[in-house]
Amino acid sequence: MRTLNVSISEIEYSKFGIKTDKLTFSDFIDLVSKELTRQNLNRCIELADKYELSKMTMDEITNEVKAVRKNAKDRN
Repeated sequence: MRTLNVSISEIEYSKFGIKTDKLTFSDFIDLVSKELTRQNLNRCIELADKYELSKMTMDEITNEVKAVRKNAKDRN
């Protein structure tokens, strides 16, 4: 097995809730994946707010999806 050293700041160490100085690669990937997922979710929320999508009802969203799908079918 090989060892890979990664340096992070104390802030990042706390932010990720790391409890030990040694992680498996799988644990490291899980931490990074969760952070990327969190960042992407926050970006989606920002965009939803920007374009006022967060104010749409489920029926309005469903109708928008149906319209897009219909337009896609009509083009083929």
